[in-house]
Amino acid sequence: MKTKSLSICLLFLALLFSGWTQAAMELNEDVPETYIVKKGDTLWGISGIYLKEPWLWPELWEANPQIDNPHLIYPGDELYLVWVDGKPRLRLNRGRDVKLTPNMRISPLDLAIPVIPLDQIGPWLINNRVMDANEINNSAYIVAGDERRLISGPGNRIFGRGPFPDGERAYGIYQVGQHYVDPVTQEPLGLQVRDVGSAKLLSSNRDDVTELEITRVTEEVRDGDRLLPQAERILDASFHPKAPQQEIVDGVMIAVDGGLTQIGNMSIVVINKGKREGLQNGDVLAVYQAGELVFDEIAQSNVRLPDTRAGLALVFEAYEKVSYAIILKATRPLKTFDLVKNP
Repeated sequence: MKTKSLSICLLFLALLFSGWTQAAMELNEDVPETYIVKKGDTLWGISGIYLKEPWLWPELWEANPQIDNPHLIYPGDELYLVWVDGKPRLRLNRGRDVKLTPNMRISPLDLAIPVIPLDQIGPWLINNRVMDANEINNSAYIVAGDERRLISGPGNRIFGRGPFPDGERAYGIYQVGQHYVDPVTQEPLGLQVRDVGSAKLLSSNRDDVTELEITRVTEEVRDGDRLLPQAERILDASFHPKAPQQEIVDGVMIAVDGGLTQIGNMSIVVINKGKREGLQNGDVLAVYQAGELVFDEIAQSNVRLPDTRAGLALVFEAYEKVSYAIILKATRPLKTFDLVKNP
């Protein structure tokens, strides 16, 4: 999958009037007066150098009228800290690596630094998606392999049954993975489907069976795997870190990449909240660990300690009922079923 744009859209004017910017902006101690943007930097990482709450980056940023597009940051740019009406602001001097004129930008957008490390989430988006049970049950599937092979590889022919849309020639091969269930309500939230290969159509549907040839495999292809029309998935890196617009209630990390239980920095997790709860790409969530139940010797009763904040997660793909997020900060070891809340 090719990233078409890695531009960092700060949208500073709109954000000045949005509700979440009302949070207090605090600088870290000993912040640098100037910072030279380096290759490999991310917006989140630079934000963390200056701010205790990195998602408040747009409040710190101020447009530099000397360049034609102040929303993009490139390696070689110099950021410097100024104070305007008693408030800290970052401004930018364009570095030598990128030259801008009023009429022309002499640099591909792919050179702009991303919000987060794209190599962390790109492969995940290629290889994983969430579908509901009805979508899965109504999709085409592999009924048999050539010469009745149980496992097929590149160049082998397979036979599929089910709906094959007219005009579609390329199909992804997917295996059904985890069944996501809300741990609070027990509501089914969807099924993970994992990419395991690709196939091309060889013949039209005859006698309810369609012939295909496998062109790529990442895992063993088996009878029962699902055949879904192949669509290019564009990694949208133009979102910016922000707090959710709605209050997230009973949010929980219900799964982690690889089926592990321990979670750390840059781990990809599944959250039991999605678009219907107002989550959007770029929303930042605080991760909390539930307070321990202890016995009060004086009161002679049990008491629940407050939840402890333990990290930050950024949503990069929101589905209807669940979301994928990446852990950008973990101050202690995290685990599945830790809580997520508004920061």
